[in-house]
Amino acid sequence: MGSIQGLDVWRRSLDLDEMVYRVSDRFSSSEKYGMTVQVRRSTCSIAANIAEGPARRGTREFRQFLGMASGSLAEMETFLSLAVRLGMAEDEEIKHTLVCSDEVGRMLTGLKRALR
Repeated sequence: MGSIQGLDVWRRSLDLDEMVYRVSDRFSSSEKYGMTVQVRRSTCSIAANIAEGPARRGTREFRQFLGMASGSLAEMETFLSLAVRLGMAEDEEIKHTLVCSDEVGRMLTGLKRALR
């Protein structure tokens, strides 16, 4: 498979990590150990699972880790949507992040298909 740094989806997921960290920096300080930690863990898990997949034994396991990355992506999107509903983030500032999230999701789906 080559170096993980060569995967566009991995690099784009790191872009998403940066966006989520910046957005969550503005969450209420009372959420420092709640929503902030949860949304950051879920977004970091996306890139981590993409990276871990090729380090496993084969294509089947790689696809499994891409599935976990997709699950973490959905979790992150849920936390961001909740943050907007709770007034912790503005809908406009989340929109750009969700556009990137959608792109990562499509890239994950494409990579899973290519590995079949």
